[in-house]
Amino acid sequence: MSEMESAAQSAVVLLAEDNEADQNLARRVLARGMVRCDLRIVSNGEQAMQYLRSEGPFADGEANPRPHLLLLDIHMPRMSGLEVLRAVKQDHSLRSIPTVMLTTSSADEDLVGSYTAGCNSYVKKPVDLPEFIQALEQLGVYWLKLVALPPVDVH
Repeated sequence: MSEMESAAQSAVVLLAEDNEADQNLARRVLARGMVRCDLRIVSNGEQAMQYLRSEGPFADGEANPRPHLLLLDIHMPRMSGLEVLRAVKQDHSLRSIPTVMLTTSSADEDLVGSYTAGCNSYVKKPVDLPEFIQALEQLGVYWLKLVALPPVDVH
């Protein structure tokens, strides 16, 4: 196994997604696909920020390692994905984490707002299940196999 494959297999990915079906699908696709990762899932934007800042239930930085990649649904309760994105990109200690908006929204204001706030990619979730699975697999291959991710500092 090459160094790149080894690093990709151990990459921590934080998914902030309020839809349980999408959470479970992401878990299954990324566990069985060409790219394996340590997938962590939170259900809303507030939990995402707690995780990223090692606060509350995520205070143990060893048990909740800093992610190499952040996947955000744009429309979540408590704090939207766009609000999380803005907070991450304004925080000096978090801004280097590559952030992908993974959403069903095709609204121009969401797309433009996400790129303006600093997202690295904006991926529309296909409604069709096989296409959604393929999109998740391609996302994993691109971000976890092809792209050199920044090193992760200890919390």
